[in-house]
Amino acid sequence: MLQLDDIHKSYATGSEVEIEVLHGINLQLRRGEFAALIGPSGSGKSTLLNLIGLLDRASRGRLLIDGQETGSLDDSALTRLRGSRIGFVFQHHHLIPAFTALENVMMPMLVERGRPDDEMRERAATLLEQVGLSAQAGNKANQMSGGQQQRVAIARALAMRPSLVLADEPTGNLDTKSADSVFALMREVNVAHQTTFLIVTHDARLAARCDRIIELVDGQIVSDKSPV
Repeated sequence: MLQLDDIHKSYATGSEVEIEVLHGINLQLRRGEFAALIGPSGSGKSTLLNLIGLLDRASRGRLLIDGQETGSLDDSALTRLRGSRIGFVFQHHHLIPAFTALENVMMPMLVERGRPDDEMRERAATLLEQVGLSAQAGNKANQMSGGQQQRVAIARALAMRPSLVLADEPTGNLDTKSADSVFALMREVNVAHQTTFLIVTHDARLAARCDRIIELVDGQIVSDKSPV
Protein backbone atom coordinates (compact mmCIF):
# COMPACT_ATOMS: atom_id res chain seq x y z
CA MET A 1 0.00 0.00 0.00
CA LEU A 2 3.09 2.25 0.17
CA GLN A 3 5.74 2.43 -2.55
CA LEU A 4 8.76 4.72 -2.79
CA ASP A 5 10.87 4.60 -5.95
CA ASP A 6 14.25 6.37 -6.00
CA ILE A 7 13.17 9.13 -3.61
CA HIS A 8 15.58 12.05 -3.19
CA LYS A 9 15.13 15.09 -1.00
CA SER A 10 17.28 18.22 -1.10
CA TYR A 11 17.09 21.49 0.82
CA ALA A 12 18.43 24.89 -0.14
CA THR A 13 20.99 26.31 2.30
CA GLY A 14 20.41 29.97 1.54
CA SER A 15 22.87 29.99 -1.32
CA GLU A 16 22.84 28.28 -4.69
CA VAL A 17 24.05 25.09 -3.02
CA GLU A 18 21.52 22.42 -2.09
CA ILE A 19 22.09 19.74 0.54
CA GLU A 20 20.66 16.32 -0.32
CA VAL A 21 19.24 14.62 2.77
CA LEU A 22 17.75 11.48 1.20
CA HIS A 23 19.65 9.63 -1.51
CA GLY A 24 17.54 7.31 -3.63
CA ILE A 25 15.16 5.66 -1.15
CA ASN A 26 13.38 2.54 -2.40
CA LEU A 27 10.80 1.07 -0.03
CA GLN A 28 7.57 -0.90 -0.15
CA LEU A 29 5.16 -1.64 2.68
CA ARG A 30 2.38 -4.16 2.22
CA ARG A 31 -1.06 -3.79 3.74
CA GLY A 32 -1.03 -4.95 7.34
CA GLU A 33 2.74 -4.72 7.84
CA PHE A 34 4.12 -3.46 11.14
CA ALA A 35 7.55 -1.95 10.51
CA ALA A 36 10.10 -0.03 12.56
CA LEU A 37 12.26 2.74 11.10
CA ILE A 38 15.50 3.16 13.03
CA GLY A 39 18.71 5.12 12.63
CA PRO A 40 20.90 7.69 14.39
CA SER A 41 19.91 11.31 14.82
CA GLY A 42 20.39 13.20 11.56
CA SER A 43 19.97 10.09 9.42
CA GLY A 44 16.89 11.46 7.64
CA LYS A 45 14.13 9.58 9.50
CA SER A 46 11.98 12.67 10.13
CA THR A 47 12.46 13.87 6.55
CA LEU A 48 11.39 10.48 5.22
CA LEU A 49 8.38 10.37 7.53
CA ASN A 50 7.33 13.85 6.40
CA LEU A 51 7.49 12.76 2.76
CA ILE A 52 5.51 9.58 3.37
CA GLY A 53 2.98 11.58 5.40
CA LEU A 54 2.57 14.01 2.46
CA LEU A 55 3.70 16.91 4.63
CA ASP A 56 6.54 17.63 2.22
CA ARG A 57 7.38 16.80 -1.39
CA ALA A 58 10.30 14.80 -2.71
CA SER A 59 12.83 16.55 -4.93
CA ARG A 60 12.60 13.61 -7.32
CA GLY A 61 11.35 10.05 -7.38
CA ARG A 62 7.89 8.48 -7.10
CA LEU A 63 5.75 8.00 -3.99
CA LEU A 64 2.53 5.97 -4.25
CA ILE A 65 -0.09 5.42 -1.56
CA ASP A 66 -2.67 2.70 -2.22
CA GLY A 67 -1.48 2.72 -5.82
CA GLN A 68 -2.01 6.48 -6.29
CA GLU A 69 1.02 8.43 -7.49
CA THR A 70 1.27 11.58 -5.38
CA GLY A 71 3.86 13.70 -7.21
CA SER A 72 1.38 15.34 -9.58
CA LEU A 73 -1.24 16.15 -6.93
CA ASP A 74 -1.79 19.76 -5.92
CA ASP A 75 -1.79 20.83 -2.26
CA SER A 76 -5.56 20.44 -1.86
CA ALA A 77 -5.50 16.91 -3.26
CA LEU A 78 -2.55 15.99 -1.04
CA THR A 79 -4.43 17.32 1.99
CA ARG A 80 -7.49 15.22 1.13
CA LEU A 81 -5.40 12.10 0.55
CA ARG A 82 -3.48 12.63 3.78
CA GLY A 83 -6.67 13.16 5.76
CA SER A 84 -8.37 10.05 4.42
CA ARG A 85 -5.51 7.54 4.19
CA ILE A 86 -2.89 8.47 6.82
CA GLY A 87 -3.03 8.67 10.60
CA PHE A 88 -0.31 10.26 12.75
CA VAL A 89 0.89 9.48 16.27
CA PHE A 90 3.62 11.72 17.67
CA GLN A 91 5.98 11.58 20.64
CA HIS A 92 4.30 14.69 22.02
CA HIS A 93 0.62 13.87 21.90
CA HIS A 94 -0.52 17.21 20.39
CA LEU A 95 -3.90 16.87 22.05
CA ILE A 96 -5.90 20.03 22.73
CA PRO A 97 -5.59 20.35 26.55
CA ALA A 98 -8.96 22.04 27.11
CA PHE A 99 -10.84 19.43 25.03
CA THR A 100 -12.12 16.15 26.37
CA ALA A 101 -10.77 12.81 25.17
CA LEU A 102 -13.92 12.36 23.07
CA GLU A 103 -13.56 15.81 21.49
CA ASN A 104 -9.89 15.22 20.67
CA VAL A 105 -10.70 11.96 18.90
CA MET A 106 -13.44 13.72 16.94
CA MET A 107 -11.07 16.42 15.62
CA PRO A 108 -10.07 14.77 12.29
CA MET A 109 -13.75 14.16 11.51
CA LEU A 110 -14.61 17.76 12.42
CA VAL A 111 -11.90 19.04 10.07
CA GLU A 112 -13.44 17.05 7.24
CA ARG A 113 -17.12 17.74 7.92
CA GLY A 114 -17.10 21.11 9.64
CA ARG A 115 -19.56 20.42 12.45
CA PRO A 116 -20.11 17.62 14.99
CA ASP A 117 -22.87 15.06 14.62
CA ASP A 118 -24.02 11.89 16.36
CA GLU A 119 -22.12 9.64 13.96
CA MET A 120 -18.84 11.36 14.89
CA ARG A 121 -19.55 11.04 18.59
CA GLU A 122 -20.40 7.36 18.23
CA ARG A 123 -17.24 6.72 16.19
CA ALA A 124 -15.08 8.53 18.76
CA ALA A 125 -16.73 6.69 21.65
CA THR A 126 -16.15 3.33 19.94
CA LEU A 127 -12.49 4.14 19.38
CA LEU A 128 -12.03 5.19 23.00
CA GLU A 129 -13.62 1.91 24.04
CA GLN A 130 -11.15 0.04 21.81
CA VAL A 131 -8.19 1.75 23.48
CA GLY A 132 -9.61 1.11 26.95
CA LEU A 133 -10.61 4.66 27.81
CA SER A 134 -14.40 4.68 27.78
CA ALA A 135 -14.45 5.81 31.41
CA GLN A 136 -12.19 8.78 30.56
CA ALA A 137 -14.18 9.99 27.52
CA GLY A 138 -15.31 13.13 29.35
CA ASN A 139 -11.93 13.89 30.93
CA LYS A 140 -9.91 16.77 29.55
CA ALA A 141 -6.56 15.86 28.02
CA ASN A 142 -4.61 17.76 30.67
CA GLN A 143 -6.27 15.62 33.37
CA MET A 144 -4.90 12.36 31.94
CA SER A 145 -1.62 10.50 32.36
CA GLY A 146 0.97 10.37 29.59
CA GLY A 147 0.03 6.81 28.70
CA GLN A 148 -3.67 7.69 28.58
CA GLN A 149 -2.99 10.73 26.39
CA GLN A 150 -1.04 8.58 23.95
CA ARG A 151 -3.96 6.13 23.80
CA VAL A 152 -6.24 9.05 22.94
CA ALA A 153 -3.74 10.07 20.24
CA ILE A 154 -3.88 6.56 18.77
CA ALA A 155 -7.68 6.64 18.78
CA ARG A 156 -7.56 10.04 17.05
CA ALA A 157 -5.15 8.66 14.42
CA LEU A 158 -7.71 5.95 13.60
CA ALA A 159 -10.71 8.28 13.37
CA MET A 160 -10.71 8.41 9.55
CA ARG A 161 -10.02 4.66 9.17
CA PRO A 162 -6.57 5.22 7.60
CA SER A 163 -4.78 2.48 5.73
CA LEU A 164 -1.41 3.74 7.05
CA VAL A 165 -0.41 5.01 10.50
CA LEU A 166 2.90 6.86 10.93
CA ALA A 167 4.16 6.92 14.51
CA ASP A 168 7.11 9.15 15.39
CA GLU A 169 8.68 8.01 18.67
CA PRO A 170 5.22 7.22 20.09
CA THR A 171 6.64 5.77 23.32
CA GLY A 172 9.55 8.19 23.71
CA ASN A 173 8.04 10.10 26.65
CA LEU A 174 6.58 7.08 28.45
CA ASP A 175 7.85 4.82 31.20
CA THR A 176 8.54 1.18 30.31
CA LYS A 177 5.16 -0.13 31.46
CA SER A 178 3.19 2.56 29.60
CA ALA A 179 5.40 2.15 26.52
CA ASP A 180 4.71 -1.60 26.44
CA SER A 181 0.99 -0.95 26.81
CA VAL A 182 0.89 1.61 23.99
CA PHE A 183 2.97 -0.62 21.73
CA ALA A 184 0.69 -3.59 22.42
CA LEU A 185 -2.32 -1.43 21.56
CA MET A 186 -0.85 -0.44 18.20
CA ARG A 187 -0.14 -4.09 17.51
CA GLU A 188 -3.75 -5.00 18.34
CA VAL A 189 -5.04 -2.35 15.92
CA ASN A 190 -2.63 -3.60 13.26
CA VAL A 191 -3.84 -7.19 13.56
CA ALA A 192 -7.55 -6.41 13.95
CA HIS A 193 -7.86 -3.95 11.05
CA GLN A 194 -4.85 -4.80 8.85
CA THR A 195 -3.70 -1.21 9.28
CA THR A 196 -0.12 -0.68 8.11
CA PHE A 197 2.17 0.87 10.72
CA LEU A 198 5.55 2.56 10.24
CA ILE A 199 7.07 3.40 13.62
CA VAL A 200 10.14 5.57 14.16
CA THR A 201 11.80 4.45 17.38
CA HIS A 202 15.12 4.51 19.20
CA ASP A 203 13.94 1.68 21.45
CA ALA A 204 15.69 -1.45 20.14
CA ARG A 205 13.54 -3.60 22.43
CA LEU A 206 10.33 -2.42 20.78
CA ALA A 207 11.80 -2.44 17.27
CA ALA A 208 12.63 -6.12 17.73
CA ARG A 209 8.90 -6.83 18.18
CA CYS A 210 8.02 -5.43 14.73
CA ASP A 211 7.67 -7.43 11.50
CA ARG A 212 10.49 -5.49 9.84
CA ILE A 213 13.32 -3.25 10.93
CA ILE A 214 14.33 -0.66 8.32
CA GLU A 215 17.59 1.11 9.16
CA LEU A 216 18.39 4.53 7.72
CA VAL A 217 21.92 5.94 7.88
CA ASP A 218 23.07 9.14 6.18
CA GLY A 219 19.93 9.32 4.06
CA GLN A 220 20.12 5.77 2.73
CA ILE A 221 18.50 2.49 3.72
CA VAL A 222 21.38 0.29 4.84
CA SER A 223 19.33 -2.61 6.20
CA ASP A 224 15.79 -3.94 5.80
CA LYS A 225 15.14 -7.23 7.53
CA SER A 226 12.95 -9.19 9.89
CA PRO A 227 14.18 -9.30 13.50
CA VAL A 228 15.90 -12.52 14.51
